[in-house]
Amino acid sequence: MLHKLDITVQLGRLDLLMAPARTEPRRADAERNVEAILEAAAELLAERPNVSMAEVARAAGVVRATLYTHFPSRRELIEAAVDRAVAQAEAQMDEAAIDDGPPSQALDRMIDASWSVLDRHRALADTARETIGHAELQDRHWPLMDRVRSLIERGQTAGDFRGDLPADWLVATIFGLIHTARDEANAGRLAPENASAVLKSTISAALHSTA
Repeated sequence: MLHKLDITVQLGRLDLLMAPARTEPRRADAERNVEAILEAAAELLAERPNVSMAEVARAAGVVRATLYTHFPSRRELIEAAVDRAVAQAEAQMDEAAIDDGPPSQALDRMIDASWSVLDRHRALADTARETIGHAELQDRHWPLMDRVRSLIERGQTAGDFRGDLPADWLVATIFGLIHTARDEANAGRLAPENASAVLKSTISAALHSTA
């Protein structure tokens, strides 16, 4: 016959074995909710920069309490949306293999990858700049800037890109031109489908010395 203590110990072990089965679905549900919220925020911001938290929750198919559990404020929602867009851009750069092959060709692939993500999030970029400020928005882009800096330095070492200017300056020039293309597209002065070609031509001219 089992003693009361034995039964308690065995029940405790059973609880430990069963705990992952209970928590895993909850974690998966939470991750799905976060993804749905961020996707809804990106889509709605493309239409209306002043979209409300209630509208985001409704579009994501969650109640407002769930939205505020993950993102207690609109600022935190915007920050998370920016981080998601940056992660998407990094994934696109990985897919484009910008660390491999001739630097000039890798640069073209980087521009295509960057624009493909930025074009989807043009409204988010403007909203983020107004919500969290230019300095913090730039800080959140450092992972991308580091990747591009490595590409520029590789190109300078290979003699493909001009070496008379600092790599950091050339990186800043590239990102400045990409964001200028966003502004021009938003203003209707540059067709989004032509932006990559325009950027490639402009950035190529900036990175190759005329001497």
